[in-house]
This record gives sequence, structure tokens and C-alpha cells, in this order.
Amino acid sequence: MLRVTGLNTYYGTGHILQGVDLEIEKGQIAAVLGRNGVGKTTTVRSIMGLVPPRSGEVWLGDTNMAGWAPYRVARAGVAYVPEGRMIFPDLTVIDNLRVAERRPAKIWPMERLLELFPALADRRTHKGSQLSGGEQQMLAVARALITDPTVMLFDEPSQGLAPLVVRELVGVIHRLRDEGVTVLLVEQNLKLAEAVGDIVYVMVKGRMMYRAPIAQFQLEREAVKSKYLAL
Repeated sequence: MLRVTGLNTYYGTGHILQGVDLEIEKGQIAAVLGRNGVGKTTTVRSIMGLVPPRSGEVWLGDTNMAGWAPYRVARAGVAYVPEGRMIFPDLTVIDNLRVAERRPAKIWPMERLLELFPALADRRTHKGSQLSGGEQQMLAVARALITDPTVMLFDEPSQGLAPLVVRELVGVIHRLRDEGVTVLLVEQNLKLAEAVGDIVYVMVKGRMMYRAPIAQFQLEREAVKSKYLAL
């Protein structure tokens, strides 16, 4: 479903992604772990077209999207939940969703989203700036879903959230997998990654240094943490 091969991305002269490879089958959840500054966010931004890679391929099914403009990637069926949520603070919950709805959603229409996120239904007329951090995160997820994506990219979705909200997020991500949505999750929260991931990748200095199914990762967790994730 989503396959990245040999991705090289630069910021100016800085070589951030150095031949990144990853692959996710339809309906799978892949979690990418890594310390700050190793290139996790650049990976999802490169896939989304926000930072065009200089070389490499980004395959969605049989289509190579590498270098496409973000609007073309979105129209192909990829949605992005960015770090920091980036909702519109002066728009209501409903208007934040309407802005993202290019055409009437068939799989995730407004009514279904408000059923999935009852807190948003209760606060539908509130502005984005009036929502809690958890509500803003759920709004960011709902805004992505209203585009009826086949692939969802999550960048540090648990950042700054209370444990109760993180558990709710876990339930939402599982629901997406059950609906056949493919998920790429970039995280530092190891517990969240283990709770939802089918495959775990570990990134170090712009390269994927480890890949394993979740069962294997759980057996090797301490060794992987010591080798790649410890400060």
C-alpha cells in the first residue's frame, strides 16, 4: 500500500533523510521510533510532499508520488495529522472540518465523525482556541478523516496529552485499522507505539536502522532501547 525506497531529503545543505526505506501493507499500522532530530518528522513531510525529496520513491499502490505537490498527495488518498495539530484557532469545530472537506465525504461524513468524537459533537460551535489539547488533537484527526483517506500519517500525536486522552487515541487508531486505513505513526511514546503498531521501525540519524513485527520487537525491546533509543 505505502512503500518508500531510497528517500533522500535535504534542508539546504543538510542531508536529513539518507536513503530511507519503509513499507506498510494495506490496513497495517507502522510505528517509527527515534530520538528528537533523527528525521522522523521529515519522513512524513517528505511523503506528504511538504518537503520534496531530492531522490527516492514514494509508492502508493502502483503510483510513485515522490515530489508531488501536497494537494496531489492528499487527493491520491493520503491524510496528515501534523505535530502541534495546526487547527484554525478562530474557526469553530464544524468550520475546521468544512475547510478540509473538498467534496462530500462518503466514508467519514460529518455525522459519523461527530459520533466517533462525542467531545467534538458537544463543542461543535466552539472555536479551536477554546478546545483542550486533547480535543484539538481529536479535531486534527477528524479533519484528516473527512478527506476519506486510505493512508493516515500521524506526527507525534500523543505529544502533550494526558494518559486518558492517549488511551482514547489508541482506540481511534485501532478503529481506523479495522476500517482498512493504513497508518504511519511517528512517535517517541514507546507505550503508544506498542499499543497500536503492527510493525516497528527505529530511525537513527536519517536512516532506518531497525524493522520488526511487533511481537519480535517486544522480545527485543530492551536491547533496541539500549542500542538506539537511550540518551
